[in-house]
Amino acid sequence: MVVGVTVGFVFAAERRQLILEMVRANGAVSLRELARVVQTSEVTVRRDVRALEAEGLLDRRHGGAVLPGGFTRESGFPQKSHLATAEKTAIADLAASFVEEGEAVVVGAGTTTQELARRLARVPGLTVVTNSLLVAQALAHANRVEVVMTGGTLRGSNYALVGSGAEQSLHGLRVTRAFLSGSGLTAERGLSTSNMLSASVDRALVQAAAEVVVLADHTKLGTDTMFQTVPTDVITRLVTDEPPSHDDRAATELQALADQGVHISVAGPGAGAPAGAVPGSGPEQVPQQQRRRDVPPLPGQRRTHGGHGGHHPLPPGGGQAQTGGGAPSAPQLRSAGSLGGEPPTARVADLAPRRR
Repeated sequence: MVVGVTVGFVFAAERRQLILEMVRANGAVSLRELARVVQTSEVTVRRDVRALEAEGLLDRRHGGAVLPGGFTRESGFPQKSHLATAEKTAIADLAASFVEEGEAVVVGAGTTTQELARRLARVPGLTVVTNSLLVAQALAHANRVEVVMTGGTLRGSNYALVGSGAEQSLHGLRVTRAFLSGSGLTAERGLSTSNMLSASVDRALVQAAAEVVVLADHTKLGTDTMFQTVPTDVITRLVTDEPPSHDDRAATELQALADQGVHISVAGPGAGAPAGAVPGSGPEQVPQQQRRRDVPPLPGQRRTHGGHGGHHPLPPGGGQAQTGGGAPSAPQLRSAGSLGGEPPTARVADLAPRRR
């Protein structure tokens, strides 16, 4: 009997040590990822994280754990590339469906944007401007895609070009959309990152685009990092994955983003383009109910895009600007009751923007 208790305690101690090492290595890790690595349930991992937080070794965040101190630090590419891979794939599939043949877009640095670039390689007549060596590499053999790289200084941790050279090369550029990722996303501050040079280049990428699309998996929702890159009122659309049913705070953050006028597109099972569909052939090739679940912003709530005078962001899909101030018709993110258990403060099913 005593032996059994002792063995159980040792296993728990080893498991918690591994959890702590993962958080220290990556800055922020989701409960889902922790449970997968330590090969136990999310319920057990949640209990372990709570115990480690009581010791002051980490902080709990909705759906995950972060380094103590409020702001998460930036992970290197090797660590990021192995985190939330399934979610990033689903997000990239969905984001690619918004890009049409012949467009010009900018794509920022990141592991999720790298996944997007692999899918954009099949879009004919596309022009991609990027400061990411990984994005450029993914498109290097796409003979129907023109790749334009910024200048700048190479930042080895994420294989991106940064600095004044990168920013100056973007002056005077005008494209349809910017696809960006980051370290954290909140309704209060928008998209943020842990590195000042990366933040500055991302802001320059945003200034070049008529529409700003943020790619962020659910583990980044509610995470705040040091340098703001894109304020919430400038974000046109968020493409994210389905948050876990127990992640009440992620649902609350999504609701807050929708309230501030951000279109929310959730990638879930089957959310990407169907087999055989070609990205760039137009969103009409992918059935709405299969491709995404959207929440429109409140009509007339968005402010003009900073740095573009009186220009208004293009509607999703690159069509004509909406007239009459009416919000486009779109389905709810998911049907009521699909979360299961007790409803959170703001359910994902209720993500239609609240009218004030």
